[in-house]
Amino acid sequence: MESPKKQKVSRPIPYGRQHITDGDISVVVEALKSDYLTQGPRINEFEEAFAEYVGSKYAVAVANGTAALHLNAIALGVEPGKKVITTPITFAASANCVRYCGGEVVFSDINPDTYLLDIDNVRALIESSPKGTYSGIIPVDFAGRSVDLEAFRQLADEHDLWIIEDACHAPGASFINSLGETTKAGSGRYADLAIFSFHPVKHIAAGEGGMITTDDQELYERLLNLRTHGISRDASRFQNSMDIATGHQSNASDQYPGWYMEMQELGYNYRITDFQAALGASQLKRAEPGIARRRTIAARYKDAFKDLKEVLDKNPGDDGHHAYHLYVIEAERRLDLYNHLRSKSIFVQIHYIPLHLMPYYKRDGVIFHQSEAYYQRCLSLPMFPTLTDEEQEFVIDEIRRFYKQ
Repeated sequence: MESPKKQKVSRPIPYGRQHITDGDISVVVEALKSDYLTQGPRINEFEEAFAEYVGSKYAVAVANGTAALHLNAIALGVEPGKKVITTPITFAASANCVRYCGGEVVFSDINPDTYLLDIDNVRALIESSPKGTYSGIIPVDFAGRSVDLEAFRQLADEHDLWIIEDACHAPGASFINSLGETTKAGSGRYADLAIFSFHPVKHIAAGEGGMITTDDQELYERLLNLRTHGISRDASRFQNSMDIATGHQSNASDQYPGWYMEMQELGYNYRITDFQAALGASQLKRAEPGIARRRTIAARYKDAFKDLKEVLDKNPGDDGHHAYHLYVIEAERRLDLYNHLRSKSIFVQIHYIPLHLMPYYKRDGVIFHQSEAYYQRCLSLPMFPTLTDEEQEFVIDEIRRFYKQ
């Protein structure tokens, strides 16, 4: 119900906002005063803590989520002639990583109830094509709802495909597998590789930064090289002879000198800094309380719109699994509502313009009915842990007021 009095809100309300505490600032200052600004111990500490959080064996911290996707595509062999399936309802990076490697992006429509990549559509696409047409699938945990990766793994195994889970929206999210077990996004149990982002509006903010998680040791070791110019310092993996390594004729008992390293393939400078890793690790410690607050906000939105016929709310509320990076509704007269809310300094957002409609990806005659229907009505409401009850009530009241005009 609409509140009897309009709430007093003094600041603009964005759709997302980082939360930096004095503790965060302290660890960053400590890192800045240390001997290492980059390539230091805090990176490994962050990786180990993050792997433990999501339940994966390995984690590789990188410069941002896009770098994570790019390195994954390289590691899984994307190249010209390779076709990869993904959703049109995602940020461009989910698809662009395939193009960086010269591969071809093939979109498949979403499930209208979850907004996630529809596995039935993907199956139909694969089975209607000659065997070997596709190399992999990139499902996206859109808005914080985890994809059923067990089902996608079964499909991928039937057709010898790999999976990259784009979990940028979903640290802390989970789904229930066929055994009734809770499986966290990025756990490494079903996807070959998973990626996360630490952009300021994400659950864990490090300014920029990203993380790759996996249970595959071979992929893990290759990713470590790829993020640092393709260079290895691991003597057990060296390919050159001792003569080349030392610069002179060597004895069989000689060891590789301490300065020696090998560039073994073309890699990139996709490293994260120590002070970003310090901030990310500090934020990670507050991840669960942050998600709990997001779920409380979600439950309140869910209750507020249940009797508003102009708003279609397909969110599950607080189901204990959705991580709520976004709270998306479908709204009638979406443009007018968008403009009304922004006039009140409520900066709602649209996630996303379908990628198959972008000029770079657009192909004549290609229509994805569910994705386009979703785009006509979608609206992301403010969703972040420091959103106050008063601010949320103001958002709710303005939406209800708009439809009563």
